[in-house]
Order: sequence, then C-alpha cells, then structure tokens
Amino acid sequence: MNFKMAFSSLGQGALRSAFFAFCALVLGVFSLTAQAQEETGQSDYRLGSGDRIQIKVYGEDDLSLETQLTDSGMINYPFLGEIRVTGMTVAQLEARITDGLKPDYLVKPNVHVSIAEFRPFFINGEVKKPGGYPFQPGLTVGKAAALAEGFTERASESKIFVVRSDDPSQTPVKVDLNTLLRPGDIVTVEQSFF
Repeated sequence: MNFKMAFSSLGQGALRSAFFAFCALVLGVFSLTAQAQEETGQSDYRLGSGDRIQIKVYGEDDLSLETQLTDSGMINYPFLGEIRVTGMTVAQLEARITDGLKPDYLVKPNVHVSIAEFRPFFINGEVKKPGGYPFQPGLTVGKAAALAEGFTERASESKIFVVRSDDPSQTPVKVDLNTLLRPGDIVTVEQSFF
C-alpha cells in the first residue's frame, strides 16, 4: 500500500523526466562507443601480417578458426581454399566468406570476423627499452613510450616521428605525445641537442 501511494505521488512529469534521462544516457553510451571506434580506426582498419584473426560461423564449428596472418597474407579456409586477407577490412572479409559459403554450402551463413590480437607496433631511438610491443586500441605516442619504460635523459619530446604501416612511401611524419598510433607503426624518438 505504501509503495502504491509513493509511486502515484511521483506523477507523470517525474516519470517522463526519468525516461528521457535514461534515453539520453543510452544514446551517450552509443555515441562514445562509435567515437572510440572512429578514433582507433577499427572500422576502416586494414588487416596485415602479424594480426591474429578469429572467424566464427555460428552453428558451424568446423568453419570457425583462429589464425595469425603471415607475410603471405593468405589464409586457407575450409571449402573456399586460399583467401588473400591482407589489405581487407574485417567487414570485407566477413562479406567474402559469407558470399563464398552462401551458394553451395550454407543457406544463410552467419559469419563474424574479429581481431583477436593486433600486429605489434615498434618504438626505437631514445627510449629505455626499444623494440616491438603489442598494439592496444587507443594507444598514443606517450603511452607507447611508457610501454618502452620511458624516455632516456637525452630524448627530445619534440622530435618524435612515426612511419605509418600503411604508407607505401614510408615517410616519417613528425608527431606529438597525443598522436594515436596504429598497428605496425614505427615510432622513432630522436636525441635532444642542448
């Protein structure tokens, strides 16, 4: 009885306000998710050597696999044979497998491709532990330097260059600590001249 009285005393205005607040919260979460995907470039990310991908065909365990892409950029997929994967987006690979399975093997294949592990990025020059490190979405130059145990005392934080993995000319581009990195990028931290 007390619950019923309390509920009716709220009135329609309060319920409507609560509903709109809930809707705004849900829309905000979707907006942040889309923004995060856009910032990391995952929607247009091109697969390359070193990426570990997972392919799942729901209801068909024999057609599901996880594999690491080699330098050849090819995978051997059941029924379809060799597929060149390098340079494709996840969506393109999903469509290729779906189209390949559809006419002869499955009526309505439900294919999902995901990146289980990105290829590494590389950092060299004036960092304490240069080398290759596993890429993580949202990785900045500053975070990459932290993974390499920080800058040396001779490092110049204003002379940092990145060679993008998808740049055929391999031209170094000057960047700052907040620049987002992509898998396969090569970061070089130069010396500071006093």
